Amino acid sequence: MISNLNSESPEPLPTLQQQLVRAATRLFGWRVEIAEPPPEKCVIIGAHHTSNWDFFAALALNFSANLKINFLMKDSLFGGPLGWMFSKLGGIPVNRRSRANLVEQITQRFKDTQTLRIAIAPEGTRKQTSHWKTGFYYIALGSNVPIVMGYADYLRKVVGLGPHLHPSGDIQADFGIIQAFYRNVVPRYPAKASQMLLLP
Repeated sequence: MISNLNSESPEPLPTLQQQLVRAATRLFGWRVEIAEPPPEKCVIIGAHHTSNWDFFAALALNFSANLKINFLMKDSLFGGPLGWMFSKLGGIPVNRRSRANLVEQITQRFKDTQTLRIAIAPEGTRKQTSHWKTGFYYIALGSNVPIVMGYADYLRKVVGLGPHLHPSGDIQADFGIIQAFYRNVVPRYPAKASQMLLLP
């Protein structure tokens, strides 16, 4: 089931793929909630990231709502037999060996593309870390696109998209808003959740 919390317009009839994914989601006792449909260009935070199951929750959100969300992967992974599958799932190859850093690469992609929704895990790893990486923020700021707060809440068994935040350039103030939202999201392994802090 998909709950579109702030929409008054009826949802279009779901495709067969959407119906199948929604049925599988319900079978596992989960549901999808979307506070408001994401714009055609945005950066989606994926937090908290403590388990490989987060990826499957994200796929359920992506395909059940037909959102066409992309995610970043090392370009070397696209050369093998799984490259086609990663592309179909929404993977975008990133050249980490390039002189241009990741923020510059993705900012340029936003400029060159009409529709782009990129999901980024601010922790950068499933292991506990002392802080969140800020690349997602500077990508959104440099591309003039909103940040959408995506989540998988394992206590409520809900995967979804929360409010949108247009970065102001004051990262401390904006990050306070992000922290407030994610304090109520329960990851699969709470003990592995990274600290929602910025580097001093």
